Amino acid sequence: MSCCAPSSDHLAAALTALPSDEEVAVAARDLGDGTRQIELSVPTVHCAACIRSVETALAKLDDVQTARVNLSTRRVSVRWRGDRLPPIVSTLAGLGYPPNLFDDAQDGRDPVLSELLRAVAVSGFAAANIMLLSVSVWSGAEGATRDLFHWVSALIALPALAIAGRIYYRSAWSVLRRGRMNMDVPIAIGITLAYALSLYDTVHSGEHAYFDASVTLLFFLLIGRTLDHVMRNKARAAVAGLARLAPRGALVLAADGSRDYRPVTEIEPGMRLLVAAGERIPVDARVVAGASDLDCSLVNGESAPQAIAAGAEIQAGTLNLTGPLTLEALRPASNSFLAEMMRLMEAAEGGRARYRRIADRVSALYAPVVHLTALLTFLGWMIAGGDWHRAITVAIAVLIITCPCALGLAVPIVQVVAARRLFENGIMVKDGAAMERLAEADAAVFDKTGTLTLGRPRLTNAHEVAPRLLGIAAGLAAHSRHPLSQAIAAQAGVASGPDWEDVRELPGFGVEGRTGEALWRLGRAGWATDGRADEAGTVLARDGGIVARFAYEDETRPGARATVAALAADVGPVEMLSGDTEEACRRVAGELGIGNWRSGLLPADKVARIEELARQGHRVLMVGDGLNDAPALGAAHVSMAPATAADIGRNAADFVFLHSSLSAVTTALDVAGRAGRLIRQNIAIAIVYNVIAVPVAILGHVTPLIAAIAMSGSSILVIANALRLMRTARRGAAARPAAEPVAA
Repeated sequence: MSCCAPSSDHLAAALTALPSDEEVAVAARDLGDGTRQIELSVPTVHCAACIRSVETALAKLDDVQTARVNLSTRRVSVRWRGDRLPPIVSTLAGLGYPPNLFDDAQDGRDPVLSELLRAVAVSGFAAANIMLLSVSVWSGAEGATRDLFHWVSALIALPALAIAGRIYYRSAWSVLRRGRMNMDVPIAIGITLAYALSLYDTVHSGEHAYFDASVTLLFFLLIGRTLDHVMRNKARAAVAGLARLAPRGALVLAADGSRDYRPVTEIEPGMRLLVAAGERIPVDARVVAGASDLDCSLVNGESAPQAIAAGAEIQAGTLNLTGPLTLEALRPASNSFLAEMMRLMEAAEGGRARYRRIADRVSALYAPVVHLTALLTFLGWMIAGGDWHRAITVAIAVLIITCPCALGLAVPIVQVVAARRLFENGIMVKDGAAMERLAEADAAVFDKTGTLTLGRPRLTNAHEVAPRLLGIAAGLAAHSRHPLSQAIAAQAGVASGPDWEDVRELPGFGVEGRTGEALWRLGRAGWATDGRADEAGTVLARDGGIVARFAYEDETRPGARATVAALAADVGPVEMLSGDTEEACRRVAGELGIGNWRSGLLPADKVARIEELARQGHRVLMVGDGLNDAPALGAAHVSMAPATAADIGRNAADFVFLHSSLSAVTTALDVAGRAGRLIRQNIAIAIVYNVIAVPVAILGHVTPLIAAIAMSGSSILVIANALRLMRTARRGAAARPAAEPVAA
């Protein structure tokens, strides 16, 4: 029931309107380091066998690094290295999965659901009428009356199979003519054989006919498939809501003062935009002129308006409430924060976690194993009794009852619902494998600045620094996103400074730049003075000599103490690894109850500590923020970062939480743990079903009708079990403050 083929019109349109290589190249996103990525809609992907075929074929192309298919969204994400576009479109079309740049869900239409509902209506009407005729036969109708009822049933069943069954026939033929198999092949064979055998019995005035079983089987299959489709869409409703709320365009201000409305896809970095009150911000941008209040609830879930003015950076999707703003676009729409959230949400089902890989392998073996089992059952009954009619009836029941739809749904439906549950709590997850790793964590490591604290330190000794030096420090700090640098820039305000040359940031050390012959450095004292000074804190140095020192204070993040206590009680040891001073680390550790902490660490030192914990047998959860935490986030077993983290930190983390409260960590752990339990329960349900049902069917105790009901019931049970995850249940962490905004 995890297969959903599109309508014939939709398929024909896809085959005749393939995107060109030029269109794909333009739509692809540049990820840096020569790597590019494209997401394509593949509406004809049906099941695990389809996913395996697509991913295997694309992975064999030159320069392709990864290819992942998301069954819920029916999209394939392909990442490759180099300027040359691999033959992605032609490869997919050759496999029978013609891709599109956009899907119909983007304009509110759902052709799959429409076709499914029509098929359910047709098969349901036919099944009800055939069942009425069957009741008469079961009540004792004989001879010509029985034959008449069978012929009427045959006439009703034939158009039902042709109209409602074409979903399965189309899917089965699509893969068979390319020499492959999927889950729909044995289903198509089963309903066809049931009808053909019934027609044979009707022609020969047989006592039994299985028109009711054939059509009722189709009816139950379509109900389960429709339910699966609706549940997946429901689980993805949050991301669909984001897509609908995303602006479609904006008013662009040209250099000559003219105004031109452009679609959001045509807005490029550096363009000036005019956003009126009541409009949403189309792309990540910086405020050039104007002041207003923003509703950031779409991006960070906080309801309190956030005041912004010139110089502030704002994110796509936020709502401009009170005044017009002139903005400068910072990133294209495809790389905006809102687009990143939607990609993270959609990627949740694409991960190949251990349970998902097991289910995929079993589903891939399904078709040949089922056909072999049915054939052996037929031969066994022929040898045992010699009744070919009885043998083929039992074989049909085996074909039907062994459908692994429950197993195919066991993992992905839980992953989709879990991703929705996390999203509702302001947490984005990259893939299902990350949720599995999070549930395995038995140690936690936190960065301090920006993670355990809000990352918005305040400069406390600005009055002790000469205004000229403060301006120089602010000029360097403006080139960095490090919280300490931003505190200096904020304190200095509009203080003027020199023109800089060759400015660069060294993660973990600081920022340096030249003015004329002088080399200025803002950062660690040891680095800024080339090792001549060994002291803690941030300094400003000229040509290796310290000319100013800076002191800060910071506040802990809401929910930090409760989160640390919950992790220590339920997960394992908690440590704090920071590059800050010993005094600052001691204060924060004491306030939060962290007994094991280390200060003055470089990025490599954090990685070394995480690797040491791994050698001791721990599966480490790393929660960090900032450029210098990216290596540690990548080295950990699983990692999380706040939305305020630097881009590289968000990219390295497995989870991104949008709210300011650190209770997101315990919420994610709770959902991941419950998702793991539900996956194991679903797999157990699928296995128990097959262990019981298959032998019973082989022994001839199940009719095709009972087989259809049993198979559909097992799939519906798996879906219902997964939906239990939507119930509210928290780990007992502190509640997130309702009005604590996340910095834009």
